Amino acid sequence: MLGLVFACVRPAPSMHRAALILAAVFCFLVVMVQPARAATLLRDPDIEYALDQLATPILQAAGLSPTQVQILIVDDRSMNAFVLDGRAIFIHSGLILKLETAAQLQAVIAHEAAHIANGHISRRLTNMRRSQNALAFGMAVSALAAASGNADAATGLALGSTSAAQRSFLAHTRAEESAADQSGVRFMIRAGVNPQGAIEVQEIFRGQEALSVGRQDPYVQSHPLNADRLRTLRALVAANPAASRNAESADYWFTRAQGKLSAFSQAPSWTLRRVRNDDSLVGSLRRAVAYHRQPDARRAIAEIDQLVAAHPNDPFLHELRGQILLESRQFGAAVTAYGRAVDLAPNNALILGGYGRALLAVNTADANARALRALEKARDRDGQDARVLRDLGQAYARAGDAGRASLAQAERFALLGRMEDAALHAQRAADQLPRGSASWQRALDVLSAAEEIQRR
Repeated sequence: MLGLVFACVRPAPSMHRAALILAAVFCFLVVMVQPARAATLLRDPDIEYALDQLATPILQAAGLSPTQVQILIVDDRSMNAFVLDGRAIFIHSGLILKLETAAQLQAVIAHEAAHIANGHISRRLTNMRRSQNALAFGMAVSALAAASGNADAATGLALGSTSAAQRSFLAHTRAEESAADQSGVRFMIRAGVNPQGAIEVQEIFRGQEALSVGRQDPYVQSHPLNADRLRTLRALVAANPAASRNAESADYWFTRAQGKLSAFSQAPSWTLRRVRNDDSLVGSLRRAVAYHRQPDARRAIAEIDQLVAAHPNDPFLHELRGQILLESRQFGAAVTAYGRAVDLAPNNALILGGYGRALLAVNTADANARALRALEKARDRDGQDARVLRDLGQAYARAGDAGRASLAQAERFALLGRMEDAALHAQRAADQLPRGSASWQRALDVLSAAEEIQRR
């Protein structure tokens, strides 16, 4: 089982009718937009933190708020990166695994941030709304702020590489690409990142435009390349040499994010061959994940225990230890590990969700009460995580709160696009919750969203 959480973008701490409608439209289009291949987002607190460390100086240099723009990983082995609105930059797992340096990944982030800062996305959405078909797809784009999926029900992003409509939506003009190149390099220089990384990224894709569309990486289809553009980029970098700042820290976080992603993506035997003599933190982390996936619980736990002992204040190592223990059915020990992670990172929604899940597995009165509090906090910080809503519904049911249990399930089904099931649970919730309460109103929002979707 992958240790990465399957989910989508989180925009707000609570569900609203408009978000529910957009989520349902989004999930509907996942099925209707063909021949697109559904994809999922991979979410892991350790990797997200690492990407945030790499992105923060770039986003600040671009005049964007790091707290408002997420860096999210699409579970796709092809190489691509894109933006759909101003709230998230999406990077394919395949591209992260292909890149060799932190500066290269920061160049990708800088380029996509430039599309946001330069207003390319806003203009694209405005133009597409002039077409009825484009409007429907634009609604799906907005729905990314509300839709969510998980490993049990892989609600997907309709962003397959074979859909002409999707390629058209994601494609930038050559003028936009040139502008984003120039802005991205400026952002890198301001952030103290070596802009040579931007050229190195372009070199990776050089020559792909000569390939047939079916053999090209999606990045080339949405980011048109040409020789003039590459020459201009080289001249810009040559004219603006910059000394790198905090390169050692950036390299560490890049290696950590890529290493953990690789350990969960590649075969365990492949990982173990490459980290046999690597005693660094990242090497040990990769070994722990590989042993866990074999599965070899004894070796995995021994490896992660050594890491935690050497780095006792790293919340993400405690979180991984909790995951390994939980999936090895050592529930009490998992609660302890997750609890320590929560102590060190009390506001991390993904860690809180894991903690609540482990407490539910213990299934005592005290553990269930603590699980409810943890899951409510996780929901308040990330209301679009379907796994948290599933677990929260279970916690409410164990507490005898049938109304809010039904509401949690209604919101979960709405996020997954299953509006008939959402409406059924929402009606149950509305019948049991105090009339006029905030929870009752949220149940009505689900019902209203379901009716509007059915009318469409």
